[in-house]
Amino acid sequence: MEDLRFTRLSENGTLPTRAHASDAGLDLYAAEAARISPGDRASIGTGLAVAVPEGLAGLVLPRSGLALKHGVTLVNSPGLIDPGYRGEVRILLHNTDRNSAFEVVAGDRIAQLILVPIALASPLESDTLDATARGAGGFGSSG
Repeated sequence: MEDLRFTRLSENGTLPTRAHASDAGLDLYAAEAARISPGDRASIGTGLAVAVPEGLAGLVLPRSGLALKHGVTLVNSPGLIDPGYRGEVRILLHNTDRNSAFEVVAGDRIAQLILVPIALASPLESDTLDATARGAGGFGSSG
């Protein structure tokens, strides 16, 4: 298992944890409180900066329990943490519930972080692209 270095930027910053040793996602915790009204969104600080290793990207994903129980998800799902970024990891929560506000308390698990390998491809303009069976079929093209 590779080490993933974090720096605490706030005394309320909590190092990420895994509920189970084999879980892909590291739970990310709120370092600040917030109230998110129905339909609103908020940027919640984790109080942490992370050093994502070269060749990897950090993807910030919603927690399924928050989505199921409270209708809370991420505005920019997935969020992306590039290897060179060293600022605070902030979570953009969105309350999709139409009636109830969502209260975030410092120390709440609010998202999860996974690391994925990345391929650094160079964009190259071409007059044509290889033909495929799918072609230009997009949204809804498979039925």
